[in-house]
Amino acid sequence: MGLRKMDDDFYLYPGSPSTGFKLDDEGIVLVDPGHGSGRHKDLLREARKLGKPVLAQVATHGHADHIAVSSRIGAPLHTHRFEFSIAESPLAREVMTLGSKAPEGFLAYSFPQELRVQGVFEWGEIPFGLEAVGLPGHSPGMTGFLSGNVIYAGDSFFGERLLDAVGLPYLIDIGAFLRSLDSLEELASSGVLLIPSHGPVVSGEEALNLVEINRERILRAVGLTLELLRRPLSTDELTLKLMEAFGVEPSPKKLALNLVPMRAIIARLYNDGKIEALAEKGLKWKVKGD
Repeated sequence: MGLRKMDDDFYLYPGSPSTGFKLDDEGIVLVDPGHGSGRHKDLLREARKLGKPVLAQVATHGHADHIAVSSRIGAPLHTHRFEFSIAESPLAREVMTLGSKAPEGFLAYSFPQELRVQGVFEWGEIPFGLEAVGLPGHSPGMTGFLSGNVIYAGDSFFGERLLDAVGLPYLIDIGAFLRSLDSLEELASSGVLLIPSHGPVVSGEEALNLVEINRERILRAVGLTLELLRRPLSTDELTLKLMEAFGVEPSPKKLALNLVPMRAIIARLYNDGKIEALAEKGLKWKVKGD
């Protein structure tokens, strides 16, 4: 594996998530350093090949798989202000993923250490030559970083292989996620290369198609939810049925992750007045009026 040149001063190191290298005359800014026992060594090796020091790190958001090795890089970490406590606190990272303290060993990506975030930015600012583009929905402060004709879009959309493996795209706000897809569609239509953290680099028609696949997966999940809720179902029951509809073999960990976007879909439908809550041997949901 090695760096792939995306633009004049932006490179990509593969992984899940991949890591962006933004170059300037002074050095390198890493985008989403990632996780793994040897990941920091790989990134620092690639920096040495370029003959430049790593000056700073920026994170699209504070989930563990995107920032776990940041403390081993030796450069300050910066996040959007909404992601500050998520990145710094192990408990906040678990709460953001599952809604509470997680059972030990239950999360695919986690680490117990606290991190220090040395700086925060706002959407629309240009930290280290990277324009911070608001792409919330996956997390509160999900940020894409625009560099020339390339945007590192983080987890604002996903590759088709990952969607097929998990069922639902992980999101906490369905409306925000769909609006972010609209923003990505506009960028792709203007010729910008889209880089998801988990998935292939895409441009042109391929980019528009992948954005649409993400949108269709969400809208299909909403439609299936309304069909299934013609009789009362709990969130767990509903999530299992959706996973089955998408051909995903359920496991405790996959179910726990899918419960998060499922709750976001329920919140959207409830707030739109389409479903109602019932207390029938537990909390259940049902289409309103049926």
